[in-house]
Amino acid sequence: MRYLILSDLHSNLEALEAVLRAVPPGTCDRIVVLGDLVGYGADPNAVVDRVRALAPAAIVRGNHDKVSAGVEPADSFNDAARHAATWTLDALTAANREYLAGLPAGPIILDEVLELCHGSPDDEDEYVFEPTDAIEALRAARCNVCFFGHTHVQIVYWLSGSDFDVIVTGPDEETTIRVEEGRRYLINPGSVGQPRDGDARAAFAVFDSDRGEVTLRRVTYPVAAAAAKITAAGLPEGLARRLALGK
Repeated sequence: MRYLILSDLHSNLEALEAVLRAVPPGTCDRIVVLGDLVGYGADPNAVVDRVRALAPAAIVRGNHDKVSAGVEPADSFNDAARHAATWTLDALTAANREYLAGLPAGPIILDEVLELCHGSPDDEDEYVFEPTDAIEALRAARCNVCFFGHTHVQIVYWLSGSDFDVIVTGPDEETTIRVEEGRRYLINPGSVGQPRDGDARAAFAVFDSDRGEVTLRRVTYPVAAAAAKITAAGLPEGLARRLALGK
């Protein structure tokens, strides 16, 4: 089974369409989404509509989905994120707001093969940045392969007994990692719509459970067009500028 793994789309339609063009229909058997369909970007309805049309095999909610749908307050957000969430709440159609509000919390297990969450398998809103955070998350996971999002950083952690390592992707368009027997993996496919690892290209992953391989991928997209929409919508200018920086 081949899974297309998408996370942190953040209302960036240009980035999402570039990813979907890079993975033509029929290339993957199932699509999964790790949350944060909206927030920051200027196309919340178009992105939600596109995701709904894809009929994901599984999807979990992100913190921006909750706040932008009115499920939770924006108390923990910085000013730019709060502004974007408030704008998104007003911009969403009633149907799309209801859809986001009804998304399930992670973690969830799909086909008893892989686990999906937004923040970590222990807490859907937790950020996994440090090795200690990753080790705790790996120990909390119920499957040997767990995909997570939230940090917008494409990265892989693995644990086997007392052995632990971190794999960071480089400038290549693809990085393929073999899933080794006896190891537990915590994998972030990176962000489709707002990467923060210094690489402006949209990030995603493909997991081939039969071959035991994860391919982390990057694709270029028209960043300037996405940024111009953010500016035209009256959203904070910093949200437009950061797209080109990948930060």
